[in-house]
Amino acid sequence: MIKKRLINSSFTFFLLLAISANSQSKKWTLEECVNYAMEKNISIKNTTLDKELAEISKKDAYGSFLPTLNGNASHSWNIGLNPDITTGLLRNQTTQYSNVGINAGVDIYKGLQNQNRLRKANLSIIATQYQLTKMQEDVSLNVVNAYLQIIFNKENLKVQQEQLGYENKQMERTQELVDAGVVPKGDLMDVKSTVATTTQRMIAAENALLISKLSLAQLLQLDNFQEFDIADSSVPVQESSILLQEPKTIFEKAKEIRTDIKLAETNVDIAQRDLKIARGAYQPTLSGFYSFATRASYSDRLIGVDADNTPIIAGPKPVLDQFDENKGQNIGLSLNVPILNGFSARNNVARSKVALERSKITLEQNGLDLERTVYTAYTDTKGALKSYEAAVSTLEAREQSYNYAKERYEVGLMNVFDFNQAQTLYVNAQSEVLRTKYDYIFRTKILEFYFGIPIVQTQ
Repeated sequence: MIKKRLINSSFTFFLLLAISANSQSKKWTLEECVNYAMEKNISIKNTTLDKELAEISKKDAYGSFLPTLNGNASHSWNIGLNPDITTGLLRNQTTQYSNVGINAGVDIYKGLQNQNRLRKANLSIIATQYQLTKMQEDVSLNVVNAYLQIIFNKENLKVQQEQLGYENKQMERTQELVDAGVVPKGDLMDVKSTVATTTQRMIAAENALLISKLSLAQLLQLDNFQEFDIADSSVPVQESSILLQEPKTIFEKAKEIRTDIKLAETNVDIAQRDLKIARGAYQPTLSGFYSFATRASYSDRLIGVDADNTPIIAGPKPVLDQFDENKGQNIGLSLNVPILNGFSARNNVARSKVALERSKITLEQNGLDLERTVYTAYTDTKGALKSYEAAVSTLEAREQSYNYAKERYEVGLMNVFDFNQAQTLYVNAQSEVLRTKYDYIFRTKILEFYFGIPIVQTQ
């Protein structure tokens, strides 16, 4: 029995270990990150709730076309002085009454306000969809930027690790030369100083990589962000065909497809509907109404007199019989003509006009902002490409200079200080290539995004 329990415990332990190892080995692709952000991001969830509220508002607008129907019922006790049905004199007594009724009403004409509210509700749903799309686009851009930052930090860390590995070998070789009396001990101290500096750069690169991973994991709303990592990949640098387009062409395309422009246009339409709703208050309203009511009393009643003129008293009639006898109906039309309402209608119209002008200005400003953004993005992308090409050329020159310095140092024709200078310039050139590479890639993504090319293919 004990052996069986040990076997079961061991199996459970290794199963959990396998599950843990599998979860830790999960490496996220860019597509997975973007898709996950679309589902879990808090800002996107909030915007989705705004869309649900817009759907509810549309139901309210539909409801304004329906008639109102309300039932009412009451039962009361009248305690105090009431006429005595036998003597006609007032005396303290308690009487009970029941009332039942139903009321219905319907708007026949209301200055087209109900129709305009329904059209506004439909526009509000479209606006919230644009808001959701814009939020998804913004989150996608942030995810792509964070993802590329991790790749950059990974490659930069590899450069620092390779450099540190070479410098450790160089320190060992210098130690041997110092022991053999070939080079002075000061050269060894310089090499050790260089190793320490490179070690610091490597630690800084490790920290930058960790922080970039945490940033993306938090952007994705991951709980176990300590184990988060992305798939190892190298993004190639390709000259995008988007740079073959003219900035004006990209701007005209962006005006057609950009969500913020569509949202601003929809807000103008909503403001126009608000103005029509406000103007509808100037017009008379016509409504129909219908009511039905009945009542019952629980008091004794006088049903006649006998031969001696003595009142004959009977109890109350059955409640249902009274309801049937006492029922009554009321039906009619009600016309309401606004004459003076404290300038509320006029002020609402004036406010709606201001809101309409404000929305038009916002639309115009968004167009100007988009034009400036597109032209800036185009210029930045071309500049980033040139910077990358220049960095590659610099790296090639620094690599040749470094290899030449290495050869001279190894045969004793260059001191360690000058060699370290050449080595530092070479490492800096490598880092600059990485920086300009991913700067160009991200700026290209943004420019393609304005031209309607998806940031990443999502599910």
